[in-house]
Amino acid sequence: MYRLAGIFSAFVFLLGAAHSPTVAQDKTLTVFAAASMKNALDDIDAAYTAKTGVKITVSYAASSALAKQIEQGAPADVFISADTDWMDYAIGKKSINEPTRVNLLGNSIVLIAPKDSGIDHVSIGGGFDLAGLARDRRIATGDVKSVPVGKYAKAALEKLGAWQAAEPKFAMADSVRAALTLVARNEAALGIVYSTDAKVEPGVKIVGTFPPDSHPAIIYPVAATTTAKPETSDYLAFLRSTAAKTILEKYGFKFLVSPTT
Repeated sequence: MYRLAGIFSAFVFLLGAAHSPTVAQDKTLTVFAAASMKNALDDIDAAYTAKTGVKITVSYAASSALAKQIEQGAPADVFISADTDWMDYAIGKKSINEPTRVNLLGNSIVLIAPKDSGIDHVSIGGGFDLAGLARDRRIATGDVKSVPVGKYAKAALEKLGAWQAAEPKFAMADSVRAALTLVARNEAALGIVYSTDAKVEPGVKIVGTFPPDSHPAIIYPVAATTTAKPETSDYLAFLRSTAAKTILEKYGFKFLVSPTT
């Protein structure tokens, strides 16, 4: 009888272990992604989870902040930067598995205004008077010293001869989405953001597009970190898939690689 009871207890233990959180733990991946990726990447991650059962947790912020967090040991499996500089920085700090790097996406920068603004179609070219257009109000973009969208904006304005006069009017935000919000709330008369951001914010309108040759090419590289889980390679492959391409292009991103099936 005691022997039977022992066998029964062992069976119950094994049955419990098979259903324990340790054994049946859900697989998860952590992605650090540029703020401008939010809407598109949320849709991609939902599709990926539906297909694989792997849950994706995303931290969205300026690429500069994310690169430094990864450098300091933040537990990320994937880094998606809004420019090549911060991916290069992370690689230089030995935070990124360099062979996994892919320059995945392209984008453009635009001039936006609150949706009810009297400013409409603006021709952006040499001699562009951004300071005069803003009058006595503020212009929002990302911090031009660190946030990619701000760096692109400054480069474009310098090329067009508009930076020196406009610089004192700038309100520097800690991410492109923060700059977008300032304009949507009419706390800034104008803003410079990615076209993809402007398209998902009903509180703003695009009033002009910066010429592609006025700033460095806008490229979004993606890579696994040096501490990435094994499942990361499958997720990176999904980002290059036709399914991901369809979602990204719907939001206005340019797909820079040949999609996989």
